[in-house]
Amino acid sequence: MVSKTAVVSLIGLLGMVYQATQLPPPPKSDPPARIRLSDGRYLAYREKGVSKNESNYRIVLVHGFGSSKEMNFPASQELIESLGIYFVLYDRAGYGESDPNPRRTVKSEAFDIVELADQLQLGSKFYVIGVSIGSYPTWSCLKYIPHRLAGVALIVPTINYEWPSLPQSLIRTDYRRRLIQWSLWIAKHIPGLLYWWITQKDVPSTSVLERNPVYFSDRDIEVLKTTKGFPMLTQDKLQDRSVFYALRGDVVAAFGDWGFDPVRLSNPFPHNESSVHIWQGYEDKVVPFQLQRFISRKLSWIKYHEVRDGGHLILHYNGMCDYFLRALLVGEESILFRPKTA
Repeated sequence: MVSKTAVVSLIGLLGMVYQATQLPPPPKSDPPARIRLSDGRYLAYREKGVSKNESNYRIVLVHGFGSSKEMNFPASQELIESLGIYFVLYDRAGYGESDPNPRRTVKSEAFDIVELADQLQLGSKFYVIGVSIGSYPTWSCLKYIPHRLAGVALIVPTINYEWPSLPQSLIRTDYRRRLIQWSLWIAKHIPGLLYWWITQKDVPSTSVLERNPVYFSDRDIEVLKTTKGFPMLTQDKLQDRSVFYALRGDVVAAFGDWGFDPVRLSNPFPHNESSVHIWQGYEDKVVPFQLQRFISRKLSWIKYHEVRDGGHLILHYNGMCDYFLRALLVGEESILFRPKTA
């Protein structure tokens, strides 16, 4: 029998992934803006920033685990207006006000983005920013639709430990790998057992995990003092089977067989017609910086940035979103985010 400690640790790990993009959604008012996809599903979205018709840069923001189109991306209004940035945020399949996709795959996520971009007339090329688990649709874009990309940023991207190119020396003893392998097997083969187990009343609340230094860096804990924790992962929410199966489908897609290994991608922009960036916290306890460094060394066409005192919640650190945008859109680099030496 799987121990309660393993269950709570799994919820905590996924909770950190969730926390990377989450703020409480605003009260619902008008019906959501939605598009109808070619397979009949509806995808809900919202727009922010400057007017699309007046914009210089058009960015699709991809939310992470348990989040939604209401995700927080705290870029300064001054920068948004000065550069002319338009954002579109959308509920990925099964989340928020978008229909589920029973056939969800890594590839289908990229083509949801293409259909969204085409129906909103974002142009022949656009930018994509993926946060945490929202990185797997972003990697998918690099694999399947590079010709549509003006630039890409992966912020604290999660790692699929099944990628064949990851060296055993880095992942053999990683406790996160074992948690993910266990959760993936259960989610794929006996989801009913997982649902029953995590909705038991005697499984400890995720509130005991918040601000736990085992899971969060010092700066992350400071963020959590002013940001709510894991409301999507409470027992009350998980009792809703539609919520449970949306989360379950995301885990299976993110950590299952992708059909390709990102570490073996060739440069999709041989003439430097686009820029690709990874942003990582040196003190991230969800994804080890060593793995991100390995990936960036193998893919030398990716620009790697490391926040030396940063954890998994660097998105919420004061001013960081402006750094993300300046690097992605105008190529502005900062010595502050060069990898820390051994």
